[in-house]
Amino acid sequence: MIKAEFILHRNQERIKLFFGFDDAIKAKVRSIVGSAWSQTNKAWLVPNNAETREQLKKLFPEMVLPVLEKEVVAEKTVDKTMTKKRNDRDLIKVEVIGKKIILKMPKNDTDIAFARSLKYIRWVSSNYFWEIPNYPGNLDLIKDHFQNRIDEFIVHEKIDININNEVRTLSANDLLIIKTKTGRLKLIFAFDKDFMNLLKKYPYHIWDAKNKWWTIPFSEKYLEEIKYYADEKGINLIFEDEPSGTNGVKRMSPYDIPNYRNCPEEMILKLREIRYSEKTIKTYRAAFEEFINYYYRYEVNKIDEQMIIQFLRYLVMERKVSTSYQNQSINAIKFYYEKVLGGQRKFYFIDRPKKEKTLPTVLNEEEVKRLFANVDNIKHKCILMLAYSSGLRLGEIVRLRLVDIDRERMQIRVEQSKGKKDRYTKLAVKFLAILDLYLVQYNPKEFVFEGAKGGEYSPSSIQNTIKAVSKRANIEKNVTMHTLRHTFATHCLENGVDLRYIQSLMGHESSRTTEIYTHVTTKGFDNIKSPLDNLDI
Repeated sequence: MIKAEFILHRNQERIKLFFGFDDAIKAKVRSIVGSAWSQTNKAWLVPNNAETREQLKKLFPEMVLPVLEKEVVAEKTVDKTMTKKRNDRDLIKVEVIGKKIILKMPKNDTDIAFARSLKYIRWVSSNYFWEIPNYPGNLDLIKDHFQNRIDEFIVHEKIDININNEVRTLSANDLLIIKTKTGRLKLIFAFDKDFMNLLKKYPYHIWDAKNKWWTIPFSEKYLEEIKYYADEKGINLIFEDEPSGTNGVKRMSPYDIPNYRNCPEEMILKLREIRYSEKTIKTYRAAFEEFINYYYRYEVNKIDEQMIIQFLRYLVMERKVSTSYQNQSINAIKFYYEKVLGGQRKFYFIDRPKKEKTLPTVLNEEEVKRLFANVDNIKHKCILMLAYSSGLRLGEIVRLRLVDIDRERMQIRVEQSKGKKDRYTKLAVKFLAILDLYLVQYNPKEFVFEGAKGGEYSPSSIQNTIKAVSKRANIEKNVTMHTLRHTFATHCLENGVDLRYIQSLMGHESSRTTEIYTHVTTKGFDNIKSPLDNLDI
C-alpha cells in the first residue's frame, strides 16, 4: 500500500510518498522525473505538478492523492509574512551549488570569526555573501555552528563536473562510478558523509581535491557494497567503463631516425659494477636509448636540464606512457648524469607520477582446480603448481635450480631474488608427486625448468601458457603468473597462517606490502601448510 501527502520541502512543493520495502514500487517511483530519496523525511519525494500527479495515477491507480494545495499555499504565505518582518540582510541563508557553498548572514563578530576559520573562504562584496569551497566536512561545520538559526537552506539538484575534457551534468541524487583502465573505481557524487565514511574503510582510497572525486581500487566486493548502499538510500547509480581514448605515438625505432645511438657502454658497465640485476639493466638501457635518440642531433653530454624536462613531458602527453615507465625513464636519466658522469644530485622541476594502487587479482579454490585440470603438458602443470604452492615470482621459477629443492626439510631455497635477498618458502607434498613425474620425463640438468637447448626456460613462454590455460578453464579474470603468487598468499592467510610468516615466505621487505591480503592471524611456522595440499586433485 502506498500513501501520499503534499509538503513544502526546501521551498518547493513536493509529494511525499510512503510505502513499505517493495522493490517493484521503488522502481516505479524512481521512473518519475525529479524523484529523490529524502533522508530527513525518510521517504521518497516527487515534484508536485500536474504531470507528476497524472503519472502517479497511472502507476498507482489505487492511491488517493489528498487535496492539500491550499494548506501548502497557506504555509508559504505565512512564511513570506514572517520573512517581511525581517530585513533580508538579517537572514542566514546557505546555498550549495556544486563545488561551492554560498553563505549569507548578518554582521556578527562571532559568526564572522567562524566563517574566517574555514579554509579558502572569500568575501564577495558585490553580492554580499561568503563563498566557501564545498570540501568534505565544511557543510557539517556550517550546520553545527548556525544550527536552527538557518532561515533558508538550498541544495541545487544539478552539479557540473569535467570528466576527460567533457562537462557532465549530474543531479544531487546521482552517483557516477567509472571503472578506469588502471584498475580503480572513480566515484563522483554530491556531498554524503555516510558514503564518504564507507569509502574510507577501503584500502588505498584517495580523495582527489583538484577534480573533486574519490577513487578506490576496483573489487567486485566493493562494487556490490556500494550498489547495496545506493539502493538502500534511493541513489541513482550510473556505472561506466572509462573510454579507451587515443593511443600515444609509437616509440622510436632504429629505422625512424638516422644514426640511431645505443646506450653508452660506460653506463652498462657502471650498472653491472653496482650489481644491478640484468632485468634492471635491460630496462634502463631501453629507457635511456629512447631519451638520447629523442635528441639525436645533440651530443649526450650537451643535453641540459630543460631538455630533460621537455622529454619527460613528451612521454606523458604524446607517448602516453604508464607511470611505471615514466619513473623508469627518470631513474635511467638520473643514473647516467649522476652516477656515470659523476654530476651533483639534481632535482628536476617535474612531479614524479603517483602510482595508482590496486588490489591484487586472486583466484578462488574452484578456479585453481579448473586451471590445473586444463593443463595437458606435465611441464606446464608443474610450473603452475609450483607458483601456486610456494608463492614464487616468475623470475624465481625460471632461475630455480635442482639443488634449491630441499626434500628433507620440505623447503625451497630462493637465492638472490628481488632486492638481492635469499629466503626459504614451502615445498608442498602434492607438488613433489607432480615434480617427480616431470623429472623422469624431461631429465633437466641444472635448472628445474630448462629450455629446449638447456639453460633458463623462457618467461614469455610461461606467461603465454597461463593465458591459454586460463582461457580454456573459462576463467574471466585477468590471470598471470603473479596472480598465482597473490593467490598463494591469500589462501595461506585463509588457512590460518600468520601474516608475519607469509611476509617471510613471499620475501616482502615491508609488512605493509603483505597486509593488503587480509587480517593478521596467529600460527607458527611449523603449522604452515601449502594451500595445494588442501585441494582434492
